[in-house]
Amino acid sequence: MIVVTTPRVEGMRIVRVLGLVRGNTVRSRHIGRDLLAGIRNVVGGEIPEYTKLLAESREQAVDRMVEEARALGGNAVVQMRFQTSMIARLAAELLVYGTAVVVEKD
Repeated sequence: MIVVTTPRVEGMRIVRVLGLVRGNTVRSRHIGRDLLAGIRNVVGGEIPEYTKLLAESREQAVDRMVEEARALGGNAVVQMRFQTSMIARLAAELLVYGTAVVVEKD
């Protein structure tokens, strides 16, 4: 599956537009991660526990979007975007969306 943030895929032409596809996940913070993050926050620098959590969330959301695109018969997603929002004090949603299409070589 080709997934791009651009409106088209270089060297390919869009032969059919299938519509909006999306994937999301809602994750809450973990108390153990919060304790480590709190300590790191005092001294500064990257908080790898949160970096890993967000990376896993992005991958899961993209996988769900790709599944939806395949179910529609697509072989690519164009104009892919990420969005995040707070759901509750300790939980956030990560949403990914784009347009499922069928592409062929030029």
